[in-house]
Amino acid sequence: MSLVFAGVCSHAPGITGRKDRADPKLKDGLYAAFDRMRQALEATRPDVLIVIAAEHFANFFMNNMPSICLGMAEHYEGPIEDEAWLGIQHHLIPGAPVLARDIIQEIMADIDLAYAQEWKFDHGIMVPLNFLTPRYDLPVIPVNINCQGPPLIPLKRCYEFGRVLKRACDARPERIAVVGTGGISHWPATPDSGRINEPWDRQFLERFLANRCEELITYRDDDTWRAAGQGGFEIRTFIAVAGAAEGCTGELWFYAPIPIFAVGCTVAVMNLQKREPSAAQPVPG
Repeated sequence: MSLVFAGVCSHAPGITGRKDRADPKLKDGLYAAFDRMRQALEATRPDVLIVIAAEHFANFFMNNMPSICLGMAEHYEGPIEDEAWLGIQHHLIPGAPVLARDIIQEIMADIDLAYAQEWKFDHGIMVPLNFLTPRYDLPVIPVNINCQGPPLIPLKRCYEFGRVLKRACDARPERIAVVGTGGISHWPATPDSGRINEPWDRQFLERFLANRCEELITYRDDDTWRAAGQGGFEIRTFIAVAGAAEGCTGELWFYAPIPIFAVGCTVAVMNLQKREPSAAQPVPG
């Protein structure tokens, strides 16, 4: 099995940019969970990390908005935001262009997608890398799922993308890790910033950790917008990871609403070693 690690985490810019303003106990708990995730990731000895993220009009705009895009660059730069504001210094992150090209080619047999040889990382990728690859020496293949510019890709296609991504990874000899980053409920750049719908978050996480595809793909965007804000559309990144870990369940290592970070902060991993061999079925719907 070439997919050796799968997890999800939050990427809100306040996690690093406003860390001194958070409740110390909550912040320390979140940081400890990120460090636990780093150690678990390193223990799998990955050759490359695929980061499934939702970027924020840093590279992709409404004049040309791909539903799914993979990076195949030699290297990436980030953060695109101000270093002082984000609390992360600028870095050059290595890519894996040959492997990325092969994975893209494999995925295209089942799902159409875009690809990019130029990409500047915003906080959606840089915040997780800050914790999970603090030396910025692990090659990264970025994936962006459009979560900000409707019409948005259907959730069942996100799950199917995860499944196809895993098949592409398993066709390779490299050891590959995948991390999805995003939401869950939040209202960024609005008067409701800092609002968090904890019951909605916990229901979604319960479904995600149980990896119940038929429930994960039932969320309607209009309902999500009302209950979880426009930031709630980022559940697509979690659902893609669930697809990549089909047949596995997960463990929640941290969840807490942290208003100064403007999101219900989450760290969770999927137990790939407990995959059910007969799990693969057509995606419902």
